[in-house]
Amino acid sequence: MRRRPLLASLVAASTPALGQPREVDLLLALAVDASGSIDPDEFQLQREGYAEALTHPSVLGAIRGRPHGAIAVAMVEWGSPGGAATVVEWMRVTDGASAIALAEAVLRAPRSPQSWNAIGDALDHCARLLATAPFQAAERVIDLSGDGPDLRSNRAATAARDAAVTAGITVNALAVAAAGQVTRAGEPLAETYRREVIGGPGAFVVTAEDRRDIARALRAKLIREIA
Repeated sequence: MRRRPLLASLVAASTPALGQPREVDLLLALAVDASGSIDPDEFQLQREGYAEALTHPSVLGAIRGRPHGAIAVAMVEWGSPGGAATVVEWMRVTDGASAIALAEAVLRAPRSPQSWNAIGDALDHCARLLATAPFQAAERVIDLSGDGPDLRSNRAATAARDAAVTAGITVNALAVAAAGQVTRAGEPLAETYRREVIGGPGAFVVTAEDRRDIARALRAKLIREIA
């Protein structure tokens, strides 16, 4: 994403003002894989893919088509057991300027120290983040992306998923996996996520072939989640 001068010029204008409306159409917690399997170049591609998707005109059109014309987004990085970290706090998105401000926050955020693949801990962290959000929405979604299955959580991904669904949260997933790649269980990663991660009404999994494909896959996923 090569729009840094425009990003910089619009950040101040899109900073949320005091007294802004608390009601939004969707609370969306983006849970992004930052585990040790991702090298610095891949990590940067991933960040840029998220920034590109969040500012895409089709995503903004989906937001404008909702009753409040607004969503709120936070970003979490996950990996280490008990180590999931909120790297971008809740931001309200209504238009191009506020989406660009969010994209800039995504690009600026320091990478959190992570290892392993503790998906269950990531889901628990996101559920707490949604419960304490400064905005209100009838729809609450955790959008988890990763390139591997749950390996070392303090709580199994299935248990954390079930608790989130019981709390009224939908969990969707983005599987970053090359065609033909299978997990140790002998199945595609998307199938593992379908069985162990997603849950709630209309929950779904999409697949990105690699981190260069994240922007496309995430864009389609965001439109579906928002609209």
